[in-house]
Amino acid sequence: MNAPLATRALRATAAISVAAVIGYGLWYAFDTMSKEPVRRVIFTGDSAKLVRADLEAFAESIRGLPASGESLAAIRDAARRIPWVREATVRRRFPDAVEIAFEAHVPLARWSDDALVSVRGEVFNAEFPGKLPLFRGAPGAAGAMAREYPAIAQAAAPIANVNELRLSPRGAWEVVLDSGLVLALGRGDIHGRLARFVAAWPRLPENARKAARADLRYGTGFALRGKS
Repeated sequence: MNAPLATRALRATAAISVAAVIGYGLWYAFDTMSKEPVRRVIFTGDSAKLVRADLEAFAESIRGLPASGESLAAIRDAARRIPWVREATVRRRFPDAVEIAFEAHVPLARWSDDALVSVRGEVFNAEFPGKLPLFRGAPGAAGAMAREYPAIAQAAAPIANVNELRLSPRGAWEVVLDSGLVLALGRGDIHGRLARFVAAWPRLPENARKAARADLRYGTGFALRGKS
């Protein structure tokens, strides 16, 4: 081997060795940082909509955990179980922090007696001290009720607020107004029936407007039933 060729070979070998050393150093540094325990927890997204005490308790529970892939997955699953959380994503922020981004539920109604329905039609468990309409329906009906409720509430607004929305297993709708009046909308053309009833309501005699129930399941009118 001539001298120039030998020199080039030595330089190439040295470069490979240096690259290997640098690569090992970077891998070692990354591996070492990856094993650093969680010392800081950063909340982003809808965290302001969540209960502060719940967040503080959650942060305390994960400090000191290793920030490995399995731990991050476990942290994400635990974050999704915090009240009001719809979704949570977790990422590592070197050297010793995790960032948790929250998406919170937006409440629309109460579901039966012990849960809430979000504007997306998802049923979830959380405490809400404010006033919300009540949805009553079969399991799985919350999505359809959440879709129909805004139009129903807007249509009924000129005469009263919606206090309760019901959907039977056979698909029949009922609305209970905060005045106590029950509106039977049936299964077809519920928005048209409700609009016709609301338009006719101001023209009804005063004694008729004391009815307890209005059956709107007629093509051109409705029937009123008085209080028993």
